[in-house]
Amino acid sequence: MKLPRRKFLHLATGAAALPFAPYVARAQAYPTRPITLIVPFGAGGPTDVFARIVAEPMSRTLGQRLVVENVAGAGGTTATTRLMRAKPDGYTIQIGHTGTHATAPAFYPNLGYRPEADFAPIGVVALSGYFVVSNKDLPPKNLAEFILYAKANSKKLNMGHAGVGSNTYLVGLLLNNFLGIKPAMVPFNSTLQAVTAMIAGHVDYMAGPTAEAIPQFQGGTIKVFAVASPERSPALSQIPTTREAGLPEFQVQTWNGLFAPKDTPKPILDKLTGALDQALDDATTRNRIFELGSDIPSKTERGQAPLAALVKSEISRWTPIVKAATN
Repeated sequence: MKLPRRKFLHLATGAAALPFAPYVARAQAYPTRPITLIVPFGAGGPTDVFARIVAEPMSRTLGQRLVVENVAGAGGTTATTRLMRAKPDGYTIQIGHTGTHATAPAFYPNLGYRPEADFAPIGVVALSGYFVVSNKDLPPKNLAEFILYAKANSKKLNMGHAGVGSNTYLVGLLLNNFLGIKPAMVPFNSTLQAVTAMIAGHVDYMAGPTAEAIPQFQGGTIKVFAVASPERSPALSQIPTTREAGLPEFQVQTWNGLFAPKDTPKPILDKLTGALDQALDDATTRNRIFELGSDIPSKTERGQAPLAALVKSEISRWTPIVKAATN
C-alpha cells in the first residue's frame, strides 16, 4: 500500500529524529548526579577558593552538588588536559584562569591542548589584582626601597610561586622583567603553600594575589608594598598603586573562568552558564568575592561568548610578554 506523500514525509522526518531523542532527553534532564569541578591547583589557593565560593550557589540552582576536586601539576596544565579528554556530558567541568588558558601555549611548546579550541566556555567567575609582597623580615619599607633592594641583592633573593604557568609565576616573571632581575624561583603546589613559606621566611617575596595577600597583611604576617592596578584596592586602601609608588609599567589583572569539554551540548552549557550567572548575582557570593579584593564581571562580561573572546585576546596579549620575560 502506498502512503500519501505528506504522511510519508512526516513519518520519515520522525524516524530521522529518533537517534536524537535520547540526547534531547538527557540535556533536558541534566543534571541527574553530582558534577565534578576540577581545580588545577592544590587546595587553599585563590583559584580553589573561587571554585568553592561559586560551587555552593550553583549546586542549589542545578539541584546537584558540584564536587570540587584538586588536581595539581604542571602549572595547571595536567588538570586542563584531563578536562579536554573528559566526556562532554556536563558532569566534568573546570575552573581555569589566565595561566591555564592564555599563557600556557607560550610556556609549553608541546602543550597537549588548544585553549581557544578544545573547550566550551561557561563564563568568567572573577577578576583579580596582584600585590607586590614580601616576608615581614625583608628590610624594605615601601616599593621604592624594595626596587633598590631587589636590584642590589637579586642573586641572593628568591621568589615563591604556585608552579610554572600559574598566575603567581606569570605575574612574578612580569615583575622581575620590569625590575631587570632574575632571582631564584621557588615552586610550590599552591599559592597558599608559597605564601606560608614566605611567612616562615623561606621565601623572600612574590606577586601575591589579593585573595591571599589581604588577610595575611591584615594579620601582620607579611609586607605589602603596592597593588599592580590603576586604582587602590578597596580592601587595602592604604596601600598605594604601583603607579603611585614608582613602578607604573607593572599593572596586571588576572581572571578565573569555568570551562567544559568541547562538544558539550548547548542546552547543558546554557544550564551551567545560567547557574553561574545566578551565583554571581547572589549577595553572599558577591560579598565573599569582594572581601577577597577581587571583582565580579559585569553582565556584559559574563557568559560563554565573552569568555571565548577573552581567551583569544589574552593569548594574543600574553604570548609576547611571556616570551620576552623568559628569554
